[in-house]
Amino acid sequence: MTKLQVSCWKKKHFTLKMRLLYSPLPPPSPPLLTSFSPRKASILPKKSSFNSHHKALQQVLSTGVSFVLSLGLLVSAPISIALESPSLQSSNSSLDVNCLENEEEEVYKRDTEVSKAVSNESIVEEAWQIVNDSFLNTSRRSWSPESWLQKKDDILSSSIQTRSKAHDIIKRMLASLGDPYTRFLSPEQFSKMARYDMTGIGVNLRDVPDGNGGSKVKVLGLLLDGPAHNGGVRQGDELISVNGVDVLGKSAFEASSLLLGPTGTFVNIMVKHGNCGPVQSIDVERQSIAKSPVFYRLEQIESGSTSVGYVRLKEFNALARKDLVTAIKRLEGMGASSFVLDLRDNLGGLVQAGIEIAKLFLNEGDTVIYTVGRDPQYARNIVAEAPPLITAPVIVLVNKSTASASEIVATALHDNCRAVLVGDKTYGKGLIQSVFELPDGSGVVVTIGKYVTPNHMDINGNGVEPDFRNFPAWSEVNNRLSKCHKQQDG
Repeated sequence: MTKLQVSCWKKKHFTLKMRLLYSPLPPPSPPLLTSFSPRKASILPKKSSFNSHHKALQQVLSTGVSFVLSLGLLVSAPISIALESPSLQSSNSSLDVNCLENEEEEVYKRDTEVSKAVSNESIVEEAWQIVNDSFLNTSRRSWSPESWLQKKDDILSSSIQTRSKAHDIIKRMLASLGDPYTRFLSPEQFSKMARYDMTGIGVNLRDVPDGNGGSKVKVLGLLLDGPAHNGGVRQGDELISVNGVDVLGKSAFEASSLLLGPTGTFVNIMVKHGNCGPVQSIDVERQSIAKSPVFYRLEQIESGSTSVGYVRLKEFNALARKDLVTAIKRLEGMGASSFVLDLRDNLGGLVQAGIEIAKLFLNEGDTVIYTVGRDPQYARNIVAEAPPLITAPVIVLVNKSTASASEIVATALHDNCRAVLVGDKTYGKGLIQSVFELPDGSGVVVTIGKYVTPNHMDINGNGVEPDFRNFPAWSEVNNRLSKCHKQQDG
């Protein structure tokens, strides 16, 4: 790769946070933590660089969420927002020019990238570079940047005649890493993975800094002919409110939860077109909805003298946190003085949903989970930012199919002395993958980090042992939690 090619690659190589964070068991299921890296047509509000790529990955690890579609599948308005905005007729001509120039610059960059011819060698080289920059080796096979560099020299020593040959080379290259979760995605596979819509209106949201230390929610992409697209929402719009609820300061994950509702119903959204455009109120018809993963009931124990709230959480989707809060509040209102959280056979789902649910039980400042990557900047300590929703003792039920996001919740509550674990050893899936799009529409899934519990235990490949195999008496639960607190305080 020439110096100019390296520079170009660095400029266009960036990773976008995703809220589509799936946490499967064995491959080839989708990865636990996914961040799409589209490289075809971007009209993001700020320039992309090699450094911003790493910062974005760091955000993936710190916030764990966002959803992104391949921008090759998305729609963006080709007309400059500046020309459509009434505010641009004001006397503030310098602002008008800046907005217009920024819009035109981004459109030019997008069109230039789309029109570039893609060589087979460049596809292979980019896949190699992604691994070189981000891959975290968690297998027993030895891996080093030096050996990886030699592999590139060997692979690119001769020309690659066909696209299928390039894809085969990437598959073999990734297989040599010995990581079952790092793998190649054909253009068809990448397209299917990228079409996931969590909002029900065909819009994909992303958190972006607002310049004042906070964040705002922007439309990263739209499904072609989806409800939001047909209603007038444009790529790059800022989401202002949902059904009258201001989303300023909320995360994209929280905003997406507000958009959910029964199929066929309407949701009102206020959006600001572009960086300088007008605010528009749009009613959008919902097409789909995530099913509630929460089931709850009140149990009477000890001859009816004690009420226990039982909550079954089947998966971590966009409704999980909201519905769990509702269930807990209703059970408290019914007299529940302790709780059972059933995570058996819960294979995971949206990792951020798991993180947010764990925070409901933790004291402000408690660690939910640590993230670790090859690069020190990927090391993050995710903590609870607010007081807990409840302080009552909790039993978490687990088994061999309790995995990833479920293990994050279970260990967060256990290690912070908020719950005891009952059942069988958990599965042990704690790796973090990012999904990167290659120039021809194919992609690679690469392991970039792993989760470590608050007590610094590596979940992956180990699982979590329960405190009790059989359901204990609540007096034993209280004694165990009391001892845990004393050990932490001492």
